[in-house]
Amino acid sequence: MLAPLRISIVLLILCGGVYPAVVTVFGQLLFPYQANGSIIMGKDGKPVGSALIGQAFDKPGYFQGRPSAAGPDGYDATASSGTNLGPTNQALINAVRARAAALRKENPSLTVLPADLLTSSASGLDPDISPEAAMAQVPRVAKARNLPEAQVAALVQSHVTGRVFGLFGEPYVNVLKLNLALDQLGQH
Repeated sequence: MLAPLRISIVLLILCGGVYPAVVTVFGQLLFPYQANGSIIMGKDGKPVGSALIGQAFDKPGYFQGRPSAAGPDGYDATASSGTNLGPTNQALINAVRARAAALRKENPSLTVLPADLLTSSASGLDPDISPEAAMAQVPRVAKARNLPEAQVAALVQSHVTGRVFGLFGEPYVNVLKLNLALDQLGQH
């Protein structure tokens, strides 16, 4: 009769105290950046965001990330979720058409619209876009900042993260890091 109670107490101590403490210590010692939320600091030393959570950038002089369905205004980490709309759902079709029209208006030189600029991510908080989506925005950003397109394109290329071990995943660009590097160039 006391054996189940003893086992429960031992497991509570191990699983609820010892294990989390060990994992926390190892995380802080071996991976402090990741364990603390992958916070990106601005040039003034203050946090400007996380490399793991997308943000809304709506000014023409900034690269825009994937659309967000998290919360009514998007990018709400407390409301992280996808839309769960299927490909034949009229609301999704209308949203993609509206995004396509807005993209064409903001980026008149676009001939191909990258899918990741038209559809929201599963979490609604995706911080990354494809290199193609970033390159598609170069003319707009360069014009808004009065910079040569070649300079902005080179900045994008320098921020492309490749596949893990050259095999896994797809190349991507972190929008926050790219926009911070763009601010270092100035003229916005």
